[in-house]
Amino acid sequence: MMLKLSGTPNPKQEAFFCATARHIAYGGARGGGKSWAMRRKFVLLAFRYPGLNLLLLRRTLPELNENHVLPLQKELSGAVAYQATQRAFSFPNGSRIKLGYCDREADVFQYQGQEYDVIGLEEATHFTESQMQFLTTCNRSVRTDFTPRMYYTCNPGGVGHAWVKRLFIDRNYRNSEQASDYVFIPARVSDNPVLVRRNPGYLKTLENLPEHLRKAYLDGNWDVLEGQYFGEFDREKHVVNPTRLPKEWKRFRAMDWGYNDPCCVLWFAVAPEGRLYVYRELYLRKTLSSEIARRVKELSAGERIAYTVASPDAWQQRGLKGAEGESIAEVFAKNGVPLLPADNARVPGWQRVREMLAAAPDGDPYLRIFSTCKDLIRTLPQLTYDTRDCEDVSDHCEDHAPEALRYGLMSRPHPGQQPAEKPAYRYDPLSGAPASETGFIGL
Repeated sequence: MMLKLSGTPNPKQEAFFCATARHIAYGGARGGGKSWAMRRKFVLLAFRYPGLNLLLLRRTLPELNENHVLPLQKELSGAVAYQATQRAFSFPNGSRIKLGYCDREADVFQYQGQEYDVIGLEEATHFTESQMQFLTTCNRSVRTDFTPRMYYTCNPGGVGHAWVKRLFIDRNYRNSEQASDYVFIPARVSDNPVLVRRNPGYLKTLENLPEHLRKAYLDGNWDVLEGQYFGEFDREKHVVNPTRLPKEWKRFRAMDWGYNDPCCVLWFAVAPEGRLYVYRELYLRKTLSSEIARRVKELSAGERIAYTVASPDAWQQRGLKGAEGESIAEVFAKNGVPLLPADNARVPGWQRVREMLAAAPDGDPYLRIFSTCKDLIRTLPQLTYDTRDCEDVSDHCEDHAPEALRYGLMSRPHPGQQPAEKPAYRYDPLSGAPASETGFIGL
């Protein structure tokens, strides 16, 4: 029986069909035609390459049945055999599409030892990163005419939001991950004219959602997620391309210390009207304090840095029990980077960040971040509320760069406020306490 597949792909779906990278993601907003594109791509691959082995997954069985099993049975009826007990379509040329689900975290282990030329994760943000990583070990082949591929469809939000955003939106790669292996094809409801024509009310439904959901589902904004602490963060407004800043602008640094956790240092510049620019970032893990101090000093060469504030743990004494060792602050001071203790009031500090994200009288935000500060830009919008304290940030977030931002902003008055006259305090950079007349003068 001759099979005639219905439907014509829109330009974004066509780009998805033509992509051949190792990992290909499609979507970003609701209504972009993701499920149809995933099903059609799998069927086309199965017909094109005899003997191809494909695995298509949804997180739950009801979703799998509604979005793929039933539509594929209808589309392939009479031309492709379906084995209901195995949830598999067997093609006349020997190709096979297996459909599965991973409701529980451990469900991925049912595929251990199996080999698939193609794996698709429908609604990929519903899968955890560990599930995705395990499934990549099953995506292998000994064929010479086809290289293994994984396909993903996705919307912002969900348990897998962070890893999808890291790989396909932020393009922040680790270990052996390579940028050339990852392709993202964004699609919105406006890219799906069939849906808009058949269901014009769907667009109004998306437009009437609460702001955070509207930004995610209509605009495909990956910086928005449920429970987001800084919903006002907007890359279009707060992130700017690097530019040369006047030498006379006051500059300072802020650091959130960490060794196993990342250590983040941010550089700030103060414009005459009080607007702050975060213009440089150092983000390292498992790096000795002496090496970080050296890197900070090297990166600051030729600049006049007024001061550097750091998290309070930089003054903790290290060493064997009963013996005092050098603190991080002492190591930094010896290497030419004296530190001052940051104001660590969490809730007032986060509120200061929120105030600086707001618009100044000229309409532009008080805070601007250079696009080269990738880890701050990546992690700031991922902060979520603490479920036990709605005024604070959850301690389950990657917050090292935002913490450094908080310390830096708390060291300055808000641009809209006139600072009270204060006497010049003298600080000991090693202890953080008032120093003698010969001590370091805090600026």
